[in-house]
Amino acid sequence: MIAIKDYLEHTALKPTLVDDDIEKLASEAKTYDMFGICVPPFWVKKAARILKGSDVSLVTVVGFPLGYQMTETKIEETKLALKDGADEIDWVWNISAFKAGMNWPKIELAKASSLIHSHEKLLKVIIETAYLSEKEIVEACKICVDAGVDIVKTSTGFAGAGAQVKHIELMRAQLPKDVGIKASGGIKSYADAMAMIDAGADRIGTSSGVEIIKGQK
Repeated sequence: MIAIKDYLEHTALKPTLVDDDIEKLASEAKTYDMFGICVPPFWVKKAARILKGSDVSLVTVVGFPLGYQMTETKIEETKLALKDGADEIDWVWNISAFKAGMNWPKIELAKASSLIHSHEKLLKVIIETAYLSEKEIVEACKICVDAGVDIVKTSTGFAGAGAQVKHIELMRAQLPKDVGIKASGGIKSYADAMAMIDAGADRIGTSSGVEIIKGQK
C-alpha cells in the first residue's frame, strides 16, 4: 500500500482565508507528515516561518487563477515568492494566449523555467483542463515538455470542473516519465485521490488532506 501522505499538497487558496487558516494548514501538514502545503503568495513568508525545520515543502501559485497577467508581472511575482521561501511554483499558464493560437505560452513557460530552475526550485504549470479539449490538453502537455516544466497540473480549483481521471490518463500518455502530473480540484476523499494516482498522478492538490489520510486507515 502506498503512503498517501507522500502525494499530498495540503492546500488553502480560498479568497477569505486568514492567518489562522495558514497556521492550521501548516500544523496539519507537519502532524500528518504530508509532502507539502500550497498557499497564496501573500502568505508564503508566514508559512515559511512556521515550516522552518520541517520536511514539508512550501508551494505557492503565480498568475492565479486566470493566468492572463503580463509575463513580466508573473516573473516578478515568482521572484518575490522564491525570496520569501517557496520551494515550488504552481504557475497558471496563459490560457487566453494559447486559445488565440499564439506561441507566447511556450515563450512564457521557458522564461519561468529558466528563472525557477536557476534557484534550484520546481516549476509546476496549471493548464486548467476544464477549459481545454482533449486535443488542446495534448498540445498543452507538449508545450510544457518543450519549455522544461517539471510537473503539469490539471486545475486551479476555480474553474467549472477540477481533475478528471480521463484527463490524467491522457496527460500521462503524452508526458515523458520525468515530467510529473499534479491532480487538483474536487479531490475530497481517499478514493478520489487513489483514482487520480492510479491514473498516473504524482501529486494531489487538495484542501482535504487530513480527511484523505484518515480515509486510508
